[in-house]
Amino acid sequence: MNKKDQYVQIMQAKLDEWSAEVDVLSTRASQVTAGLRTEYGDHIDSLQAKQLVARQKLGELQKSGADAWEDLKGGIESAWKAMGEALDSARSRF
Repeated sequence: MNKKDQYVQIMQAKLDEWSAEVDVLSTRASQVTAGLRTEYGDHIDSLQAKQLVARQKLGELQKSGADAWEDLKGGIESAWKAMGEALDSARSRF
């Protein structure tokens, strides 16, 4: 397995982990009072949007050639950082 494939595999595993965490947070959000549900819903929407961007970046990486993936790596890491920070923020609020 080459470096690109290993990187994609690691990033896919992290996305899967985040998806599970977003699902848990969504369940918690559905169990709170109506006032908090709106606030939590906004956070969940933001998380899902960031997750979509991360998935799209990973898709671009998977389609890239052996030489181009290094160029795409920065964009992916930026998306990962944004997703991680948003998830940390949501965890602390929920």
